[in-house]
Amino acid sequence: MFDRITTTPEIMDGQPTIRGMRFPAKTVVRMVAQGMTDEQIVAEHPDLEPEDIRAALRYAAAVLDSETYLPLTRTA
Repeated sequence: MFDRITTTPEIMDGQPTIRGMRFPAKTVVRMVAQGMTDEQIVAEHPDLEPEDIRAALRYAAAVLDSETYLPLTRTA
């Protein structure tokens, strides 16, 4: 399911990365959250592919489905 998201103890201390590169999946998610388009991300980081971005977002969604949530401010 997450063939583009890998973890290797020797790479980034085992953080989830894109295809075994020294590029954390969370960095891709952060760039999307900051409003960068796929085209901007790939232009700035040519080793990434559009499918890497989709994989990082799918991985982040799966983590949110399975982990504890950070405390949020309550709404009325």
